[in-house]
Amino acid sequence: MSDASEMKRLAGEKAAEYVEDGMVVGLGTGSTVFFTILKLGERVREGLNIVGIPTSKATEKLALEQGISLGNLAEHPRIDITIDGADEVDPELNLIKGMGGALLREKVVASVSEKMIIVVDDSKIVETLGTKSALPVEVVPFALSSCIAELEKLCDEVMTRKTDGQIYVTDNGSNIVDCLFSGIPDPEKLENILSRMPGAIENGLFLGLATLAIVGTPEGVKVYQKPI
Repeated sequence: MSDASEMKRLAGEKAAEYVEDGMVVGLGTGSTVFFTILKLGERVREGLNIVGIPTSKATEKLALEQGISLGNLAEHPRIDITIDGADEVDPELNLIKGMGGALLREKVVASVSEKMIIVVDDSKIVETLGTKSALPVEVVPFALSSCIAELEKLCDEVMTRKTDGQIYVTDNGSNIVDCLFSGIPDPEKLENILSRMPGAIENGLFLGLATLAIVGTPEGVKVYQKPI
């Protein structure tokens, strides 16, 4: 296991300690929360009773393989705790998410969660959002070209996400446009603009949703509340 993978494992497994018997747990998507789900599966096999709400088909598959009982938001409109990864985390625990393609479901789940724990390695910590990761914007296919034209006015570079040469399609049947910035000094203002863009159904700015960040570092796990 590489050093980066080991830091992700440490953070992911630490987050599983916050899950208590009887909880409804939002299960995020990504390479760090992968380790959380493995650890939760281990605890379930030891007797832990939880219901997981997956944020992607990939997470649903992994959770079922681990023996975790799953539900949905119709059955569980409020979630006790969500554990998810992030592509960037700033000192106020604002996030960029969505490089895994699940930002819409991730934000819905986060929005109805009492607590949101973010698990990352220390390479994801930034002073200003938009300095390392692209900002994903999920758009309906019908509006792809019009959204690209509008996004080009806002950022340094716009790229339609592709996989194996084909335009990427999310679990929701949408497309993703990745927007490069040289920093986002006012994420609240940008989120407001994006939320009013016709055809853009969600964006990867997660502002004011995270309550805790668990960070894997070469020195071990560090746990942060605001500020980092």
